[in-house]
Amino acid sequence: MQSLRREKHVILPSLLQCDFGNLQREIEQLEAAGVRGLHLDVMDGHFVPNLSYGMPIVAGVRKLTSLPIDVHLMLSEPSKYVRQFAEAGADNLTIHAEVSEDVGATLELIRSAGTGVGLAINPDTALSSIEQILPLCDLLLIMSVNAGFGGQAFNPVALDKLKAAQRGFPELLLEVDGGVNLTTIAKCQQAGASLFVVGSAIFGQSNYRTALEQLNAALS
Repeated sequence: MQSLRREKHVILPSLLQCDFGNLQREIEQLEAAGVRGLHLDVMDGHFVPNLSYGMPIVAGVRKLTSLPIDVHLMLSEPSKYVRQFAEAGADNLTIHAEVSEDVGATLELIRSAGTGVGLAINPDTALSSIEQILPLCDLLLIMSVNAGFGGQAFNPVALDKLKAAQRGFPELLLEVDGGVNLTTIAKCQQAGASLFVVGSAIFGQSNYRTALEQLNAALS
């Protein structure tokens, strides 16, 4: 994740919305459009109600690109899979603060696996509840929607959390996910985010380069 830390801001396309029947073509088009990293959402059907993909897709993406791969683990027991995702080629692994297992221990496990260490919080989770374990992290992912549910509106509580995190933990990479588009991306940047997970605002457009140019233009 060091390459992302050096960037002023990075838009990370969420591959959950890409055409997996043409994964190589999708990644080639994203690279040609100037993307500097990719975001993969892993859902277990338990921590969140939806089911997505696992290690084989991460490994497949790794074979197709040298771009940083940011993996968001929406899993009830992420500690069971940290090693496998690291070996599959993830550059960063982010787990949720809301899981029932020992979050601090899992963050340390991620560190020992050699990837970047991320922690995510849903809109209803207070930043104050995780402050003691944030020193274990490289990245804080602030969800502006509840993880695993599609079609939700951007919750502005994410902006307040970004501002507070920037003040209290200026060394952290701050990432935002959920409803990030041309209307909201600048607000997220002004609040302190430097990593922006984007889905339909890229994959719902006919031209990825144009979509990326518009999003970057919206950033100050």
